[in-house]
Amino acid sequence: MAKRSNPTLVNQWLANPSKDLLSGLVVAFAMIPEAIAFSGIAGVDPKVGLFGAFCLSLTIAVVGGRMAMITSATGSTALLMTGLVATGEARGPGLGVQYLMVAGLVTGLLQILWGYLRLAYQMRFVPQGVLSGFVNALALLIFQAQLPQLGFDFHAGEADHGASSLLPHGGQIPIVWGLVLLGLVIIYGLPRLTRVVPSQLVAIIVLTAISVGFSFDIPTVSSLGTLPAGLPSFSLPFGEGGVPFDFDTLGLVLPTALAISLVGLMETFLTQDILDDKTDTTTNKNVEARGQGIANIVASLFGGMAGCALVGQSVMNVDNGGRTRLSTLFSGVSLLAMILLAGPWLKQIPMAALVAVMISIAVSTADINGLRNLRRIPKSDTSVMLMTFAVTMLTTPHNLALGVLAGVALAGILFSRKVAKVIQVEAIEISDQERLYRVEGQLFFVSKVYFLQGFDLHDHPERITIDLSQAHIWDQSGVAALDQVIRKFRNSGSVVSVVGLNEESLDLFERIGGQESAHA
Repeated sequence: MAKRSNPTLVNQWLANPSKDLLSGLVVAFAMIPEAIAFSGIAGVDPKVGLFGAFCLSLTIAVVGGRMAMITSATGSTALLMTGLVATGEARGPGLGVQYLMVAGLVTGLLQILWGYLRLAYQMRFVPQGVLSGFVNALALLIFQAQLPQLGFDFHAGEADHGASSLLPHGGQIPIVWGLVLLGLVIIYGLPRLTRVVPSQLVAIIVLTAISVGFSFDIPTVSSLGTLPAGLPSFSLPFGEGGVPFDFDTLGLVLPTALAISLVGLMETFLTQDILDDKTDTTTNKNVEARGQGIANIVASLFGGMAGCALVGQSVMNVDNGGRTRLSTLFSGVSLLAMILLAGPWLKQIPMAALVAVMISIAVSTADINGLRNLRRIPKSDTSVMLMTFAVTMLTTPHNLALGVLAGVALAGILFSRKVAKVIQVEAIEISDQERLYRVEGQLFFVSKVYFLQGFDLHDHPERITIDLSQAHIWDQSGVAALDQVIRKFRNSGSVVSVVGLNEESLDLFERIGGQESAHA
């Protein structure tokens, strides 16, 4: 049985210092390429993702509800930012980032609100099929975002605000393809030999060395924009050089902020469940939701993009021995230190190396096991997974939050149908002039049809008894169905008695309007 994680303040930070520091350092290496790559997906400079990763790590280490969990810029949140950034840039150069900062502030406020409203408890209503569809859609979107780097430009002719410098041209494409394939070989092949050094980091180093050594003229990290040259500084996205503080700005950023707040918390809660299971503990998701909100506000105030928990890096941290808040804090400190000390080297990383890293992330994100077992799992679960996946992929922009809502709605409908079929009505002939109907199950809006089908309304003996001692009425539809049966029998001359109603069902029956029938 999982134990409740509630250590003392000292133990939250210093219970495992040596392993926490080493694990935080290793995780920082893995965070850098992802933060840069996710910045590219969102359409902003690398420094926005890197500052976000730094601020989020430091803040969540203090205010988070789950120790040793890594929070940073992520693919799921970056994918939701692209439309807002593009819209902002269309309004003026540099405004895309400013609108993104406002969205981050609103995201943080919403997540704090969700935490106080105990949104985490509603995760109980999200079935596995929805989660599977969510991660599969996220995996495909991450992979799809890499296709332009491989020469597939789906937006040719559109205003790209300088993004064309990131796309390989002509003779560059075979080189890029070759480097990506080599990177994938390293990422998946090296762990078979050793796991001392993250294979993604090795792939980046090797591909950068090849690119620099052969002087390949291909897009690099410097093509994305400027890397940070110093510590992040406090600034508000409003006022001179920023965006107006008015309802127009709020209306523009609110849909994106709402989506980021929900999708970010969903991925965070999933990561939290994984770590709780690995460490045999239980932690407070509502505290984590409020912590994520505070962290996103801090990141936005210091020029960083909003984010959420990273599944891969969080698992890496725990597997490497990270257990306390110190590991999360040190990952952020190490990340910024490496950025400032190795900035010139980072600029030379070919985009092909980041594409290889992101493809591996897409593969690890997908629910491969669930896809393999499609024939074994119930058809209803498959339908829910496909609904979540399809709505996410078909909406413009791709809306992970809407996909989840659609999946949950379909799961509720399918579950209601299953529950509805459980209700049974048995007719027992007491005598020629008396019949007993025994009802078992749940009577509500979906089971109403099956309930009515159990009565022979065309045959009406002198006395009819409806026994509901093994049934429960849940809603107005259930009351209306019972009223309908009683009324039709009485109109045909039968004397109807209703017995066995439990207290809750009887109270509902009387309040809604079945007074005469209930007391029959």
